[in-house]
Amino acid sequence: MSGERALPPLHRWTEGGSTAQIGGHRVFVRQDGPPQGPPVTLVHGFPTSSHDWAAVVPVLAAAGLRVTTLDLLGFGESDKPRRHRYSVLSQASLVEEVWRRCGIGATAVVAHDYGVSVGQELLARDPARITRMAWLNGGLYPDLHRPVPIQRLLHGPLGPLVAPFTTERRFGATLRTVLGRPLHDGDLHDLWVSASRADGHRLAPRLLRYIDERRVHRVRWVSALEDFAGPTLFVWGPADPISGAHVLARIRVRMPDARVVELTGPPAVGHYPQLEDPETVAAALVGFLAP
Repeated sequence: MSGERALPPLHRWTEGGSTAQIGGHRVFVRQDGPPQGPPVTLVHGFPTSSHDWAAVVPVLAAAGLRVTTLDLLGFGESDKPRRHRYSVLSQASLVEEVWRRCGIGATAVVAHDYGVSVGQELLARDPARITRMAWLNGGLYPDLHRPVPIQRLLHGPLGPLVAPFTTERRFGATLRTVLGRPLHDGDLHDLWVSASRADGHRLAPRLLRYIDERRVHRVRWVSALEDFAGPTLFVWGPADPISGAHVLARIRVRMPDARVVELTGPPAVGHYPQLEDPETVAAALVGFLAP
């Protein structure tokens, strides 16, 4: 356990947002910073929520950026329909609808984990709309993705039987295996509360279908990543066993002109840079995004 909490309490984060009815579902959305500031949209990962960004958002907003965050369908405070067929494609459409309702045209995008696939799909659809792209640890290259054992189990045929038995203790133990730096117990608790709200932990097998989508859309999504003409930043935790130093090595070869901030520590950061080292992540994003 670290000495201090990285995140403000979950209830304080959710109180600052609102819900919108999109496609028959309630979707949690926050807007921070000056309404006329340069827009940036933050897309969270699996299995958590937009609360992951709660330590970074105030710094971006103070730098004059208009920050949009949302909980994707099946996550956090958004609806978690049990029988819904979740897909990265529909999540990208959800982001586009949030943009439409908020009056956001061109925007920078920052994406992490599951969110990198959403970001790649958004880039493939309309690269001219994305002014700048920042990536945090995620499976940008499907062949390099190394899911942890519980993800492989939940993604397999036994997933629907195993998911209901996920507990806060097991959830926390799994997260600790992908971190390079420890998180405060209070932060881990809030991450669990967000993921498990409305029995959201039971949805893991359905949400993990994104692993298959990455393979199906590999050519399109990798091309969108590598062919993007706008400014690109990678803020990367090399100690991540899922998408760490081995992914960054390919990024450096394939995208030599991209800006890279490698969070080497000591200790080196793992899978959740914005939780493990929010100050450095926020500073890197402000330097990249602020006017």
